[in-house]
Amino acid sequence: MTHVLLVCMANVCRSPMACAVARQLASRQGRGAGWTFDSAGTHAQAGKRLDARAQAVLLQRQYTPLKTRSRPVTMQDLDRFDLILAMDEANLVSLKRLAPPGAHSKLRLLLSFAPALGVLDVPDPYYGDQAGFERVLDLIEAGVKGLLASSSSWRA
Repeated sequence: MTHVLLVCMANVCRSPMACAVARQLASRQGRGAGWTFDSAGTHAQAGKRLDARAQAVLLQRQYTPLKTRSRPVTMQDLDRFDLILAMDEANLVSLKRLAPPGAHSKLRLLLSFAPALGVLDVPDPYYGDQAGFERVLDLIEAGVKGLLASSSSWRA
């Protein structure tokens, strides 16, 4: 079983979107039993709901939004998860500050699994419009597909 934590800042749009996509794509590939996915935020306030625009974009593409509430990354997460994927460089830096040096090897950017895109950051769509959420979902889908396709290469 591979345990993956997806991390953004507030845990109300990017990381919950990535978690929903990852769960469903793994399941569609018949690999759902081998993976667990969760999401958290580096600056999350516990209990916030998924952004309505994120939910709408997920539903438009046939993804089931998770019915969880936001939560912050914890020290236990750094031990429990095999791979911790930040949505952008700023959140990766925050994770590196929080994590003990021995856990740094499990910290990566989600889009490091989609090098053909030519970008590493999934931008924060929160202060933008619906098109920003659609672009974010495109990037997340590419990153998750790359992760699932290269599941053994990151373990080195």
